[in-house]
Amino acid sequence: MGRLDNKVAIITGGGGGQGKEEAILFAKEGAKVVVTDVQEDNVKQVADEINADGGQARAFFHDVSSEEGWKEVVQKTLDAFGKIDVLVNNAGITTQKKMHETTVEEWNKIMNINLTGTFLGMKHVVPHMQENGGGSIINISSTSGLTGGGGASPYTASKGAVRMLSKAAAVDYAKDRIRVNSVHPGIIITPMTKEMFQDEQMSNWAHSVTPLPDLGKPEDVANGVLYLASDESKFVTGIELPIEGGYTAK
Repeated sequence: MGRLDNKVAIITGGGGGQGKEEAILFAKEGAKVVVTDVQEDNVKQVADEINADGGQARAFFHDVSSEEGWKEVVQKTLDAFGKIDVLVNNAGITTQKKMHETTVEEWNKIMNINLTGTFLGMKHVVPHMQENGGGSIINISSTSGLTGGGGASPYTASKGAVRMLSKAAAVDYAKDRIRVNSVHPGIIITPMTKEMFQDEQMSNWAHSVTPLPDLGKPEDVANGVLYLASDESKFVTGIELPIEGGYTAK
């Protein structure tokens, strides 16, 4: 307990799955949490749960692809808690379509949420971290950002770009003591993927590519994100942290 005492964190995509687990875990470890999502009712329930358990949380509707939306969330965070120490760019969407099956509109939507949303979050949070003397940014990529074996080219492209954007930002802001790292979950059973992996063929594939016998859970990712958010990782920046049961070790 207390690994994030006195820290203020923004977590996007916090209405369920990995983002929800990260928000709850951060609050248990002492952080004041701003949790955002386009699923307004869901994200409010997450904040209510944290507050009922003695934590401090705020919930806001947030389209991460909107620059105005980011400006509003950052200002509301400062109004509520006075600073920003941690940003977790967790919000994202997926697709199973290959490149030739993808429309330009679908391509743009994936890029706007997965990549532009991450860029905008960093763009508007970094100046406040510079004022505070440092901070930690964790960008949620994917094993698809490390390998082309996922089979969904547009999603893979977006997550690969998040990986390299994180590395570039880590170098750009190292002297400001702002650490930027990417996390690469493998097959994680979340509300977004649960239905997909109920299909027997997909389930068999998922187990065949994951050396450990069990598939991942949101809390597995949350524990890795917690480490990168805490001062325990104060000498860690620009890394890719795979949390994937050995998927990329094969």
